[in-house]
Amino acid sequence: MKHFSVVLLAVTLLITAGCAPLIIGAAAGGLGAYALSKDTVQGDSDKDYDALWESALTVARSRGLIQEEDAAAGSLVLGVQSSKVWIKLTRVTQATTRIKVSARKYRLPNIELAQDIFVKIISGIR
Repeated sequence: MKHFSVVLLAVTLLITAGCAPLIIGAAAGGLGAYALSKDTVQGDSDKDYDALWESALTVARSRGLIQEEDAAAGSLVLGVQSSKVWIKLTRVTQATTRIKVSARKYRLPNIELAQDIFVKIISGIR
């Protein structure tokens, strides 16, 4: 019941505010994520950078057409249907990588797509 209340609160905050905390849950290994803006989801992971990069590539290839790819900079730009998606991986520390996913459709925020891709990148790590 407590878990349900936390999820309900998070969904309510997300609906009522443009920038609310998101809880990814156990599927993401307890990773906390949060929305930076109406089109961006970001979170930090202790997973290996290279594994996260491979997961991001796999998700990007399965979801759309990669337009730009820079492994050294940790950035991907792809087209997904009518949306444009930016994925950015940044090494914060030796053991921590920040994942940032932004999505826009016709220059309007597409937070649902950003959340979906973020979760799939994190879930792709075994």
